[in-house]
Amino acid sequence: MITSERIQDYHIKWRRLQEAMQKNEADGCLVASGINLFYLTGVFYSGYFYLPVEGEPWFFVKRPNGLNGDRLIYIRKPEQLPAIFQEKGIPLPEKLMLEADELTYTEYVRLQNTFQPKETMNATTMLRLIRRVKTPWEIEQTRLCARQHEAVYAEIPSCYRAGMTDLQFQIEIEHRMRLHGSMGLFRAFGPNMDIFMGSILAGENAEAPSPFDFALGGAGMNASCPLGANGTPLTDGMAVMVDMAGNYSPYMTDMTRVFSVGTLTDEAYRAHQVSIHIHEEIAKVARPGTACADLYQLALRIATDEGLEANFMGTRQQAKFVGHGVGLQINELPVLTPRSKESLEEDMVFALEPKFVLPGIGAVGIENTYLVTSHGVEKLTNAPEEVIRLDV
Repeated sequence: MITSERIQDYHIKWRRLQEAMQKNEADGCLVASGINLFYLTGVFYSGYFYLPVEGEPWFFVKRPNGLNGDRLIYIRKPEQLPAIFQEKGIPLPEKLMLEADELTYTEYVRLQNTFQPKETMNATTMLRLIRRVKTPWEIEQTRLCARQHEAVYAEIPSCYRAGMTDLQFQIEIEHRMRLHGSMGLFRAFGPNMDIFMGSILAGENAEAPSPFDFALGGAGMNASCPLGANGTPLTDGMAVMVDMAGNYSPYMTDMTRVFSVGTLTDEAYRAHQVSIHIHEEIAKVARPGTACADLYQLALRIATDEGLEANFMGTRQQAKFVGHGVGLQINELPVLTPRSKESLEEDMVFALEPKFVLPGIGAVGIENTYLVTSHGVEKLTNAPEEVIRLDV
C-alpha cells in the first residue's frame, strides 16, 4: 500500500523536476536508468518514465508484469511511444531531456530517432542536481539506515579473532551486515566504481593507490578489482580502517571507524584526533550557503598546521576531496573539493571523511554522515570515534 507520505514524496520530486525543465526550457524528460526510475517512482522496472514540463507523469513498462496504476502502459519497445503519445494527447517534445551520461550510446540514439526532437538535452546532470536536496521521506530513510549502520559497527570488535587476515575480518563484518538488513549492494555513480559492500584497509595496504575514485585505495585481491582488503594478516601495532557501506535502506549512510591490533604509535593517535578535530571545526561553520570549497580548505589547513599534509587523504596518491553527497548512491553531489562551485543547501546529506595514512601503521581518521539543517549540520552517524582495540 502506498502511503500518503510516499505520494507526497513523489509529487515533491516531480515538481522539482518540472521546475528544472522550465529553467532549461525543455518540453519533457524521459528517464530509463534504474536509480532515477526508483527515485521518481519508488519502483525498479525496465521501461521509461516520462514527465512533461506541465501535467502528470506517464509510466511505460516493459517488465515486470503485474504493475498497475494511473497512466501506466505496457510496451514492448520504445518505437511504440510516439503513437501512444498521439493517442493519449501527449504533445511530442521538441526539446527532450535524456540521461546522456547513463544510457548506452545505442539506446540514446534509438530514443533520439524515435522522438526526433529538435534538441536533445542531458537529464543526468539535472537529476543529480535535484537529488542533492533530500525530501522528508528520504531523510527519514537515511536516519533509519544510520541506526542499523551504528548497530553493526557496535558488533565489529566481536568479529575479530587472533590470526585473522583483513579479508577474513571483512567477511565476518559482512555477515553481521546482512543479518542487520544490509541489501548487500553498494551503489555508486560512474564507471569503474565496483566494490562489494565496503572496504577494510589494514596496515601498509592503506598506502596502495587505486584507480577507483574513492578516498583511499588498497590493493584488493587481484588485478580485476584493485581496491580494499588484500589478505593482509592482522598483526600487532596495525591500524584497521573499517569503511563498510550503510545500505540498510534505499538511502545510504557512510561511516568509517578505526580499530587496532595492540596499541598504535603516539603519532597515529594524534593524527586520528586531528581528524576528529576537523569534523568538529567543520560542524561549527557548515550551514546553508557555506561553500564546499571552503570546507575542503579548512580541512587541509588544519592538516597542514598539524604537520600532516603529506599524510592527508593518502600518501603515494592523495584524494583531492574530503567529502561527498550521499543518497541512493554513495557518491552523490555535492563534492567537497578545492575547485567546487557548489554551496551547502538545507536538507542536503553529505559524508565528511578527513583521513590520514601513516606508513607502516595504516590509515586513521573517521567519517560521518551529516544532514544540513536550517542553522547548521546534524551528525546522523553516531558511533564511538576513538580508536578501538580488537585484541582485548
